Amino acid sequence: MTSPAHPGATRRVGIVLLSGIGDVVHGLPIALDLKRRDPGCEVVWIAEPAPAEVVRHHPAVDEVIAFDKRAGLRGLRSLRTAMRTRRCDLTLNFMRYIKGSLASLLTGAKTRIGLPPSKTRDGAAWFNTTSLRETPWMHTQDLFLRFREPLGIPADDPVEWRVTFTPAEHRERDAWFAPLRERNAGPIVGLVLATANPEKDWPADRYPNLVRALRERFGARVVLVGGPSERERDAARRIGAARLPVHDGLGDSVRRMMWMVDGVDLLISPDTGPLHLAHALETPVVGLFGHTNPARVGPWRRYRDLVVDHYTDPGETSDPSRYDPRHGRMEQITVDEIMTRVERALSSRAGIADA
Repeated sequence: MTSPAHPGATRRVGIVLLSGIGDVVHGLPIALDLKRRDPGCEVVWIAEPAPAEVVRHHPAVDEVIAFDKRAGLRGLRSLRTAMRTRRCDLTLNFMRYIKGSLASLLTGAKTRIGLPPSKTRDGAAWFNTTSLRETPWMHTQDLFLRFREPLGIPADDPVEWRVTFTPAEHRERDAWFAPLRERNAGPIVGLVLATANPEKDWPADRYPNLVRALRERFGARVVLVGGPSERERDAARRIGAARLPVHDGLGDSVRRMMWMVDGVDLLISPDTGPLHLAHALETPVVGLFGHTNPARVGPWRRYRDLVVDHYTDPGETSDPSRYDPRHGRMEQITVDEIMTRVERALSSRAGIADA
């Protein structure tokens, strides 16, 4: 590996972390590391349009460049034009695939640090001038924190995310949740109803029973959190058909989804972006895992005791190196299992509040 690229020797640092929302959240600590070590460096983050919204207004990111990789050559040409006046001295490429490497090249940086070759595909590592040392697979957050090594940043430095909202967003959040925060009312529980991959979803027909249990046992006010996809709307319709009152917060704004995750007392979510936002915002989150491995893509350290894990078989050691999907496991998750984690989370929260 080449000599460490200490951020103090750079004027502008590019971060190439295009997607998805959860991965972008995992990259935020490195941006903060860069600014903490050299407040004068300029951090430019390249991301796809939706995940780019997570980075907007972040205190460690000076500029966000939206790159539509689905546009093919047109998207690359647009990125090349945008980077002409933003040439970087150093670029960190967190992506596994070739389009991330092409974006890294377009930053103009002579020093391009990327993932170890075994963690990339399509020959992407050939575009790095420096690659991270080879290690076994680990949690995505731990993998991204390994970018500290070539930057000369101590591995034991504090890990922070600092997801940031504008004053206007704080007001909008507070106004939206104000009617739900009645005196002596139950907790506000957010439900994320679907993911980008149907196999990671919890069955939609089980949400009515979950909402009913949350209301009957805890007097919860239930908020639907997420986007406007048809699978999310289908689950919402099933809840409505059961005549269960919920507060519909589904919409097409990433920033709105973010402050809703910040506004609930507890989130219940399968493996998707809002789960990792909840973790970063210190919103307790019950993670639903069966198709994907929570040791690798679940909540990092915090809230691991709230995970419902049907990926790991009984008696099997939790192993972050396992990446293969396990089909048909989300259907094994029961309402009772989720409610056990909800009770644990709310009891812990009440204990903190009473302390």
